[in-house]
Amino acid sequence: IDLASCEAVLALAERYDGVYTAVGVHPNATAGWQDGWIAALRDLARHPKVVAIGEIGLDYHWDDSPRPTQHRALAAQLALAAELRLPVILHNRESSADLLALLAASPLVGRANPGVLHSFSADWATAEAALDLGYDLGFTGPITFKKADDLRAVAAQAPADRILVETDAPYLAPQPRRGKRNEPAYVAYVAERLAEVRGVAAAEIAAQTTRNAERLFGRMRDEG
Repeated sequence: IDLASCEAVLALAERYDGVYTAVGVHPNATAGWQDGWIAALRDLARHPKVVAIGEIGLDYHWDDSPRPTQHRALAAQLALAAELRLPVILHNRESSADLLALLAASPLVGRANPGVLHSFSADWATAEAALDLGYDLGFTGPITFKKADDLRAVAAQAPADRILVETDAPYLAPQPRRGKRNEPAYVAYVAERLAEVRGVAAAEIAAQTTRNAERLFGRMRDEG
């Protein structure tokens, strides 16, 4: 979420084979944004275990950071991702129009595999606009929730080669673990529900989303 936690997760990734990380400043941690932070992120992002810049984006639900500051931080980190040829992991909470506008104006436009809208929860119009810009859609625990019919409709329509399954651990645990601490193993519940929504076998979703993740996060594939 900030520079200190980026350093901590990178140290964790260094300890274990098969564990990779992203580095970036979350929108809710940008209130004190300094342009000099980009140099620190650049140094961290050059590590081979770093596969993306993120989680970055906009959050209009909380007032932790002024919106103009969030915009400046996001634009700077999008530019860094373009410079380093890394994808981005995007946070979007009640900010779809502004997020899409910033993405459309970023130097990632036209790049292959620019990133993923993490824990996607918006409508089909937003999904379609993001897909048109080249971004993938990541689905998390809410796709399993009883009242998430609109989200499941988006997941059913999205192209198979543009979807990912994710956790938002420790938050948004899927059914039947809702309300408990989320963890990576629970991504299987997300994959199973996504398979049901799309009318395919869970094994097919697992294989497809693995291919999608390896394509998006090229360093993970190359290191593996």
